[in-house]
Amino acid sequence: MAPFCTHSVLAVTVSLALPSTENVVLWRFFVNIVLFSSQFQALADAMTGISNSAKQGELDHFCDAVRNFANAVCGLTENSAQTAYLVGIADPTSEPGRPGLVDQSQYARANQAIQMACQSLSDPATSQQQVLNAATIIAKQTSALCNSCRVASSKTSNAVAKRHFVQSAKDVANNTAALVRAIKALDGDFSDDNRKKCAEAARPLLQSVDELTTYASSPEFASIPAKISLKGRQAQEAILTADRGLIDGACNMIQSAKQLAVNPRDPPTYQQYSAHSHGVSESIKKLVTSIRESAPGQKECERALERINSSMHQLDQASLSAVGQSLRPLEGKTLQGYQDQVINSTKQMLDLVHAIRCAAKAEPENLGHLVSSLASYLEPMADGSIGCASKTVNSRQQMNILDQSKTATEAAAQLIVTAKEAGGNPKALHTHKNVDEAAEGASEMLQELLLTMEDSASAAGYTSAMIDNISKSMALVDERGVLNENLSYVDYQTNMVALARKIARNAHDMNVKSSSNVEGLGALANLLTRDYNQLSQDSKGAIALCSNQDISNRIKIAVQDLGTSCIDLVKDAGNLQVNPTDGFSKRELQEHARKVTERVTNVLAALQAGSRGTQACINAASTVSGIIGDLDTTIMFATAGTLNPEGDESFANHRENILKTAKALVEDTKTLVTGAASNQEQLANAAQSAVMTITRLADCVKMGAASLGSEQPEAQVLLINAVKDVASALGELISATKNASGKTAQDPAMSMLKDSAKVMVTNVTSLLKTVKTVEDEAARGTRALESSIEAIGQELRNYVATDHVEKRMTPEELIRHTKPITIATGKAVAAGNSGKQEDVIVAANMGRKAVFDLLKACKGASLGAETPDVRHRVVDSGRFCSESYKDLLEHVNNVIQHPSVENKQKLASLSKRVATAVTEIVQAAEVLKGTDWVDPHDPTVIAESELLSAANAIEAAAKKLTQLKPRVQPKQVNENLNFEEQILEAAKSIAAATAALVKAASAAQRELIAQGKIGQFSSEQEEDSQWSQGLISAARLVAVAVQSLCEAANAMVQGHGSEEKLISSAKQVASSTAQLLVACKVKADAESPAMRRLQLLKTPQNLKLIIVIVLQAAGNAVKRATEALVRAAQQVKDGWDQPDGDFMVNDRMVGGIAQMITAQEEILIKEKELEQARRKLENIRRAKYKDRPPGDDSGTEF
Repeated sequence: MAPFCTHSVLAVTVSLALPSTENVVLWRFFVNIVLFSSQFQALADAMTGISNSAKQGELDHFCDAVRNFANAVCGLTENSAQTAYLVGIADPTSEPGRPGLVDQSQYARANQAIQMACQSLSDPATSQQQVLNAATIIAKQTSALCNSCRVASSKTSNAVAKRHFVQSAKDVANNTAALVRAIKALDGDFSDDNRKKCAEAARPLLQSVDELTTYASSPEFASIPAKISLKGRQAQEAILTADRGLIDGACNMIQSAKQLAVNPRDPPTYQQYSAHSHGVSESIKKLVTSIRESAPGQKECERALERINSSMHQLDQASLSAVGQSLRPLEGKTLQGYQDQVINSTKQMLDLVHAIRCAAKAEPENLGHLVSSLASYLEPMADGSIGCASKTVNSRQQMNILDQSKTATEAAAQLIVTAKEAGGNPKALHTHKNVDEAAEGASEMLQELLLTMEDSASAAGYTSAMIDNISKSMALVDERGVLNENLSYVDYQTNMVALARKIARNAHDMNVKSSSNVEGLGALANLLTRDYNQLSQDSKGAIALCSNQDISNRIKIAVQDLGTSCIDLVKDAGNLQVNPTDGFSKRELQEHARKVTERVTNVLAALQAGSRGTQACINAASTVSGIIGDLDTTIMFATAGTLNPEGDESFANHRENILKTAKALVEDTKTLVTGAASNQEQLANAAQSAVMTITRLADCVKMGAASLGSEQPEAQVLLINAVKDVASALGELISATKNASGKTAQDPAMSMLKDSAKVMVTNVTSLLKTVKTVEDEAARGTRALESSIEAIGQELRNYVATDHVEKRMTPEELIRHTKPITIATGKAVAAGNSGKQEDVIVAANMGRKAVFDLLKACKGASLGAETPDVRHRVVDSGRFCSESYKDLLEHVNNVIQHPSVENKQKLASLSKRVATAVTEIVQAAEVLKGTDWVDPHDPTVIAESELLSAANAIEAAAKKLTQLKPRVQPKQVNENLNFEEQILEAAKSIAAATAALVKAASAAQRELIAQGKIGQFSSEQEEDSQWSQGLISAARLVAVAVQSLCEAANAMVQGHGSEEKLISSAKQVASSTAQLLVACKVKADAESPAMRRLQLLKTPQNLKLIIVIVLQAAGNAVKRATEALVRAAQQVKDGWDQPDGDFMVNDRMVGGIAQMITAQEEILIKEKELEQARRKLENIRRAKYKDRPPGDDSGTEF
């Protein structure tokens, strides 16, 4: 027993030697927490077992308990060391270790084992059993080496290393197989000859294993140990100290347990054991506490949030300054310098978002580094945004930059908050959803800010950021990225072809605008930069998945050459924007635009060489798309009644050609489907043949439709729609064939190909039926209904199956697309009631187009949804409306074939169902707008804007008044009464009271909208808009009057103005304030909170001349403040008019008469000026109200 206890003490003591910087990246912090829980429980059970077995003298149980105790302490110590390592490398100043590509020690051990086994094979003294054991060792070790090579080749991005590992594994496997055959021969005939053959077969194996071990021992593949900084070691200290206390206490406890087992009845021994046991328990508590407090990333998240909040405060202050138009331009950098700062910082933050998302879910040791980096990039982003706004002249652009920067900052803060909550715990699944949402929101906001800054920079002709972006994209082509497992080479090829064509189109547009609109070059250069960036990203996938190495290099070179030409073109665009009259820059731009087009051709050729068949499918799909667009144009001409035949020909002349071409298209369809399983050459020929056939078919149908004559427009539209359906189905079939090329029969792409082929055959059959019945007026309407029903059904299936969006649309555009559905519903009901074929064909054609446009609008508008629920609601409402209209058309078809009263009565219920679906779409569109969207032309919105503008103007005037000081008076009328200070204080009171009144009126307006007493979107023709216009006029009058008051007060105290102007300005404030009060009270509820605020506004304390009125009405406050100002001005006037002394009268007769005549003259002059002033005021009022319509009192004086 004693030796056993000593051994346990040694085992526990050895735990102290565990290095705290051991590279245990594969261990995770929260996994260790789980292990701690189980080990704590095992430790507690062992301590209880030691105590009970020692008391009862059960030595066997005692030994087992001691063994369990030692194992639990060793396990806790090991986990503590690993946890301390994670805490240490989580410090931003530390460098975490990196595991090597291969385990070099494994290769060395395998090499040594294989050499020893091969030596035993060549030893004459080896028995047959030893030979078999050696063969087993060789097979096991070589298999492990081959598996390790396979894993290493899949991990490395170095093409040379990948090929070397693969080739080495093949050599080892082949040489092992040869040696195994020789060992089998030796086992069958244990002769010297066979033993020599085994030795000869072992030499190539030993050589290949030795070469592989030497190559794998390269420093390039070795592990990199962790470098824990001084701060990281300080963070580890709490855990390691608690762990050392646990080990010391455990050793003392085992020594005490040893003595207790010898003498279990000795009280001092038991007391000593209990004390050491209590010490172990306390050490465990300290260890748990220190681990929880040292969770990686938590402190860094808190510090990052503090830095972000500081940046947010700076942005808020800048926004307030921008609102008050007092944001001063920052010095130190130009506008371009600030824009580059924001662009670069935002890009770095975008790169960190995904890494933070992964770290918050399962990598706690990386969380601290990443959030600290994010905060360090956010500060220059915020500073740069403020600098950009300060250098921007347009106030709206200022607010847009600052608002987007604040939104991006808030999104980054939310991401860090959710990451801190998740903490990197892989088992906290309830927090992972929040992390994903916050990461997506941060990416979206940062991307929006980046696009805004890039657009601003390009519009100003700054190209450095775009050139840097293209250069980085060119460098990324050489790097190996993470591939999307769901995408194939064909998918990357398709995306690259579309992007390359966009680049060529942008280059052509830049060439055109260089001569007509130089200002538009910046936006086009920005688009070209973004397209090339995406092209370079997709090229990495195409290069990695291409089976031919030469073609991969060709694609890479073509993409990089295209990037060089794009840089030259962007430079030329910037130079030409700076100097639009520079002919040399214009010629250079045209030349480089031509080079970009040539390089795009090289990229397309390289892609086509990699997969000629799929490239032919891409080209064919593009051609078919053009045919569909041409058919849409032809439908527009037919609808307008302008599709006329070129000669005197009938439809019969074209019927046979249409039928023959349609049958040929069916054969091409079969060839195209089989081409998906054949080689690329056959697939290319099948795609080209199908495109030629559909082109001929479209031409034949267009000529046949024209031969029907413009007097039958609906028949023409019916026929062209039929061939358009065929072309659309062929386009989908070509895309499905491209995706299914090279796939197995069990692949889902093959089933999609079969479905597309069935749709293609169905549409061709429908075309043939339409061709045969288009001249039959009795069956034309029914055929149109059947064709529209089938087309709507196919469109609905595509709508549900795919998420493709052709164009982003606004909620207003979605609402506008519901009107054609309503009209088409009315046409369908009328056609069902009348039973006329011409009405039926009109309803079918109109409804078909309306449904197609509505579904596109729903998909496009759903992109603007703020939440997934709103997005699903918009998409589902569009689907339900289309299905309802399809049911209505099916019932109309039933009514036409089986007319009855019951069937016709059912039309009303089906039409109501469509109307309900349309209402749901409109409501969903309203939700899409959100609560912050308003109509800028709505009078109520204009009123609130004017109110807030007036309040800001009044507050600015009040600030101006606070800066005014009374002038130094040459003489004092009354030393105890300073009239100028009274005037300034009175003017301040009027400004404060009117500002509060205007803000309260704004609140009253919002309350009226909420109560429904005025419409939220009122028009000029509505009665409520009169209220809005009256409020606008009143708000403007208040603002203007207060500004005039401030100017008059300023002029008077400076000695440049008259007291009459000040008194008149004060009375005008009172008049406009009364008008504002009446405008607010027209429809307001007297008991509403807003009106109570209007009636209970406090006025500030003024000096002796401003009456302190608590809870006085706002209007009364302004009135009293105005009266106080008038009294103050009047007193000043009286003071200034006070004669200095007794007036000297001339005692002489002539002099006295002259004085009287002069005084009378002055009286007459003043009376004449007064009369002229009254007439002028009268003329102004007449001119103001001369053209006003009756009943308009928005500008009435009170």
